[in-house]
This record gives sequence, structure tokens and C-alpha cells, in this order.
Amino acid sequence: MDRLTNTIRPYAWGSTTAIPGLLGVEPTGEPQAEMWMGAHPGAPSRLDRGAGVTTLADVIAADPERELGAAAVTKFGPRLPFLLKLLAAGAPLSLQVHPDLEQAEAGYADEEYRGIPADAAHRNYKDPNHKPEMICALTPFDGLCGFRPPLEAAGLLEGLGVDSLKPYADLLRAHPEEAALREMLTAVLTADRAEMARTVAEAGAAIERLGGPYAPYAPLVHHFPGDPGVIAAMLLNHVRLQPGEAMFLGAGVPHAYLDGLGVELLANSDNVLRAGLTPKHVDVPELLKIVRFEPGDPAVQRPEGNGEEVYESPVDEFRLSRFVLAPGAAPHLLPDAAPQILLCTAGRPKAGELALSPGESVFVPAGEKVELSGIGTVFRATVSV
Repeated sequence: MDRLTNTIRPYAWGSTTAIPGLLGVEPTGEPQAEMWMGAHPGAPSRLDRGAGVTTLADVIAADPERELGAAAVTKFGPRLPFLLKLLAAGAPLSLQVHPDLEQAEAGYADEEYRGIPADAAHRNYKDPNHKPEMICALTPFDGLCGFRPPLEAAGLLEGLGVDSLKPYADLLRAHPEEAALREMLTAVLTADRAEMARTVAEAGAAIERLGGPYAPYAPLVHHFPGDPGVIAAMLLNHVRLQPGEAMFLGAGVPHAYLDGLGVELLANSDNVLRAGLTPKHVDVPELLKIVRFEPGDPAVQRPEGNGEEVYESPVDEFRLSRFVLAPGAAPHLLPDAAPQILLCTAGRPKAGELALSPGESVFVPAGEKVELSGIGTVFRATVSV
């Protein structure tokens, strides 16, 4: 078992206070958006096994079966298939979707064939993997997830009283649900940029004046003036997760995180197709291939189980659970069939003989038995083998 040293990513949307507050350190004044725990090549965790500091990626590469176990290597290859994060949104993230596995493999192969550099700003597929993800709130956490029913979205747009939005509301009322959502999103993202900027400005003024159901969209107006993504975002459900609640995001589901601190667990991929709320590349034709135009309520879940509380996920690349360790409770012996990362978010529990403070994490190789004890909250990230 290895205590991990992790990189904090300073993306512009990050909170300046949430991660320092959890870690118990002074803020730097700069945004601190994500703390990565895992073996992703962009920022692998570091550890020391007595021969000096190395990365978790290098440790796994040196002996995959020892670190991951034979079953995980057979199923996922010689790599850690998940990435665990602390995510702290102080401003809205981009409106985005992720491809499924087949789409990612095809898109990556195509861009490789066309010789698009891996670091090119217009590249869509960084790897041939899908990127399902789960977010679990540590504080009240606001996000947008999945499409509203088109008639509901039409009513929301009409309520703003902006004349230039009427054709979009009419589109939503004129077709079956999936066709209506596709036509509406396509129309917004391909509209004349100057005209759309004026529409967004008028809509923004109405959003700030009306409040109520429009309040979640006010930060979008502030951070992304004139961006078509402001209108596109109104097609989506607003979700507020309370601490301990989680939400799974599958392929093709449009979403954007708005504000809050959470634990995020995802497949080890960088593939993102953006629809707006960003200065980054937006590839509308490719995006429209990936989006699933299916309305529905986001499935907010609380963990199930006694002792180990599990957040259900339909994918095998990751499994998220939580232990809330109470005074006087018996220790928990963790299963050892697969690799795991343990993250403390409250109290001062112990993993084996290692005492953990909030924000500290450990990597446990497959086959190594470990007990959780003490008082506090520990999240467990592993795989299903």
C-alpha cells in the first residue's frame, strides 16, 4: 500500500477555496480545479517505495499483473482503467458529451490516419477509449444533465419573452421528441454568430431579471456572454446534488457542472466533444454524431449497503463506494481481488497502519489486504473483475 502524492490542475473554472479547504491548507489565490489520483499520463500520482519517488504509471508498467492482478489485466489490459478526482467547480465547465467505446475507437483511428497531432487544438479524440463518469457531491453540487422534455424546454424559452427565441421554441413543439431536440440543438449551434450573440444578450438580461427556474443559467450568461451554449444549456435538466448523492453520466449524455465540490470517478480517457460554454474547439458535425437525443430525468442516487455503501454503475472500468466510519465501529476488511485507490474526505481514519487526513489517498495493489478503521469518511475506487 502506497501513500500517493497527487497533482492539482489549475483550470480557469476551478474554485480558489474548495480543495484547499478540504486539505486544510491556505488558498494560493489561484483556481484549483481537479486533484488527480491514478496513472493517467497527463498527471500520474507519485509514490515512494524506498528507491526514490516514481509515478504510479511507471510502477504499473513495470509489473502490471503484480499491481493490477491477472483478472484486471486480462479484462482491461496492463493499465489502471479508471481515474479518481477531487473536482472543485467555482465557475461553469463546458457543455459537453463523451463518445461510447465504438465511437471513440473509430474517431481515434480516423484522426490518427489523418495525421492530426495529439496536442492539436482541433483534435477530438485523444485516445481510443470511452469516458463514462460518476460525480458524488461533497458539498451542494449544481449541474446540468440530460435533455428536458422538448415541450418543457419550449416553455422555458418562451417564458423569457425574447422574440428571437420563438422560432426555437416552435421547433421544439413541431416534431417528435428526439427529432425536435436534434433540430433545436443543430439550429442553435449553426446560427449566425452575431445574431446568436444578440439573442443570448437579450436572453441573459431576462434570465437575470426573472430568477426562479432561470437562476441556474445566470452564471452561464456572466461567464460566457454571447455563447450559443447558453441557449443550448436551457435544453438540459438542472440538477442539485446534496452531499452524498451521486449521478452517473453515460456516453452521449450532454452535461455541464456548474458549482460545487465532489469526488469524480471516470474511465481513463480524455475524449470530450464540446457544444459550447468554452473558448475551446467545437466540432458541431462530430458532436451531433455523438449526442443521444433522449429526454429523461437524471438518475440521482444515494449509496446502498451497510458498511461499504456502493454507488451503482453500469460499467466495469470503475466502481465507487463509500465508508462512513463511526466511533466504536468494527474495522472493515476490504476485498483484494482488484487494485484500488482509497481517498479520505473527512476525519482521520486509518488504512492499515497509515493514518489519513482529508484529501490524502493511497494505492492498494491487487492481492493486498487492508483494513479501514478509525473515524471518518473514505471513498473507495476500484474495478469490477
